[in-house]
Amino acid sequence: MIQVSNLTKRYAGRTAVNDISFTVAPGEIVGLLGPNGAGKSTTMRVLAGFMPGTSGTVRVAGFDVFHESDEARRRIGYMPENNPLYPEMRVREYLKFRARLKGLGWRHSRSRVSTVMEQCGLTDVSRRVIGQLSKGYKQRVGLADALVHEPDLIILDEPTIGLDPHQIRSVRALIKSLAGKHTVLISTHILPEVEMMCGRVLIMFDGRVLASDTPENLQRRMAGGSQVIAEIAAPAAALRAAWEELPEVEQFDVSATDGEFFRCALTPRPGSDLRPAIFALCAQNGWPLRELTRSRHSLEDIYVQVTKPTTEEAE
Repeated sequence: MIQVSNLTKRYAGRTAVNDISFTVAPGEIVGLLGPNGAGKSTTMRVLAGFMPGTSGTVRVAGFDVFHESDEARRRIGYMPENNPLYPEMRVREYLKFRARLKGLGWRHSRSRVSTVMEQCGLTDVSRRVIGQLSKGYKQRVGLADALVHEPDLIILDEPTIGLDPHQIRSVRALIKSLAGKHTVLISTHILPEVEMMCGRVLIMFDGRVLASDTPENLQRRMAGGSQVIAEIAAPAAALRAAWEELPEVEQFDVSATDGEFFRCALTPRPGSDLRPAIFALCAQNGWPLRELTRSRHSLEDIYVQVTKPTTEEAE
């Protein structure tokens, strides 16, 4: 659905996007993650045909957004960060106007407006003036606008910014419901947003794409540094001797907890899963085992790890 090859965008004296390449398959929900100034919004504006790139190629549904702009735009629904609505218009009136602008006939536009208003939870406010709506409802109107012409690709730039927790949940649920029927590209700097909505993550920093993978695969790539925590009722000396003899253990720490139990924090060697060996050891020695877990890296840990080398270079 999206093919970006060696895209660069320069402004006067500054490179906002620096030779990036990535693809997005049909039906995916992909998060474009990065801090403010990473190049996310610029990338989305180029993808949407809002501005040209300096060099490189961008294709949407097989159409070049620079040379086949009209065909590409027909397949895109775009909601920018600052949602440009007409505050003096009523919700249904505005969406019908937008549908006609996007090429839908009179009868088709009426049916599509009714569909997207129900899909986005706008039926009860269909006759309300947009300027009198809450921020959450305005975001829903922007989403309905992006969906009204049934685009293959939906591009959402910071779709939950400025919303309260209830509104954020509602918008997230709506976006997740689009998976499969539409391809969705979401720009955000909010880490939980990506974990909750996206099947794949593109991490941007300083105009470059530093990582592109599923959250699960990114976890797996960092699994070598994950600790295994085991709470075992056994003599501390025996536990230390066991971990020293176990070749898969790179580092360990044994500390007392309550009662006869000791907390063992074990760092495995790359590619090793210590849990089966720990369970077998406890069973063999008759040691009670009340906890055996592997710590998972959060997306925040992954993001810090991926961007750290670049940060050091910049310094």
